Amino acid sequence: MICDCWQVRNGDGAPNYTEDCLACGTNKKANIENAAAKIAAASKQGAEIIVLPECFNSPYGTKYFPEYAENVIEGGQSETALMLSTAARDNKVFIVGGSFPEKEGEKIYNSCYIFNRDGDMVARHRKVHLFDIDIPGKITFKESDTLSPGDCPTIVDLSEHGGPPVRMGIGICYDIRFPELALLYRHLGCSMLVYPGAFNMVTGPAHWELLLRARAVDTQSFGIVCSPARDESADYIAWGHSMIVDPWGEKLGELQEKEDILMVDLDLTQLAKVVSRRQNMPYWLQRRQDIYKLSSPFMPEKKPSPDK
Repeated sequence: MICDCWQVRNGDGAPNYTEDCLACGTNKKANIENAAAKIAAASKQGAEIIVLPECFNSPYGTKYFPEYAENVIEGGQSETALMLSTAARDNKVFIVGGSFPEKEGEKIYNSCYIFNRDGDMVARHRKVHLFDIDIPGKITFKESDTLSPGDCPTIVDLSEHGGPPVRMGIGICYDIRFPELALLYRHLGCSMLVYPGAFNMVTGPAHWELLLRARAVDTQSFGIVCSPARDESADYIAWGHSMIVDPWGEKLGELQEKEDILMVDLDLTQLAKVVSRRQNMPYWLQRRQDIYKLSSPFMPEKKPSPDK
C-alpha cells in the first residue's frame, strides 16, 4: 500500500509530506502491522497528517470484502480501527485511514475513518459512488455485488481537533470521477481534497493523474490521491502513483508503483496559494447559475437519456 503523509506548520519551517508505498497481501494481520510500522516511520520523519490507501488491510476484490469486513460501530472489535486509533495516539498524528471493508448489520461498506492526535475517531466516509464498470476486453468490476454505498459527504476541519487550519473533503477512489462532490466540498470551504484510491492498469494510466488535477483545478484546492502499491500477482492490479497537486494542478510529489516513501514539504504559506488562486482567477464567483438549467429556446424539446 501507499501511506500518504505530510506535515503542516506555521512560520518558515519546511514541513514534510510523506508517502510510504507498501504491498497489501492476503494476510490481514501482516497488512495492519505493516501500516502501523509505516505510520510510525513517517511520524519519526516529521509527518503530522497521514493518509493510507484504499483497502489497505485486504486485497481489493468483491470476493474479499465480506471476509475482511470489520464491525466498527455496533460494538464489534475492529482490529484495523484499533490500530489506527492507537497509531494516531502513540505517534501524535492525524490519520485519514485510507479505507477498509466495514460491516454494519447486513451491509458492507468501503469506509474511511479519520482519527485525531489523541486517537479519537472524528469522522467516517463511506464510499458514495460504487465502482461498477464493464470495459469489454479490458476490465469488469462491480462493487455493488457485495458493497452498499454511503449516503453523505464527509468534511474534516483539522482546526476543530487541535490541528492546523485545513478543511479536507474526503472521497474514496471512484468518488473522484464525480465533480459534483468536489464542488460541494469547495462550496463548504474545503481547501484540500483527499482520495484514497486503487485505480487499475486500465483506468490508472488514462485517468488517475488527469482526474486529480482536474478536481484540484475545478475547486482551486490541493488534491491528494493515495494508492496501494502494484502487485502483479494480485487478482486486481493497482496502478500506484500516489501524488499531491496544488490548486494550479501542478504536481508537488509523486511515487511510482513500488513500495517507497515520498516526502513533500507543505506549509501554511503554501495553503495561502488557495486564497491567491481563488482571488486571481475568481471563477467560483463568475459561475452563471442563472443559466445552468434545462430550459432555453436553443435546447431540444426531447431530452437525451442519461446514458447517452
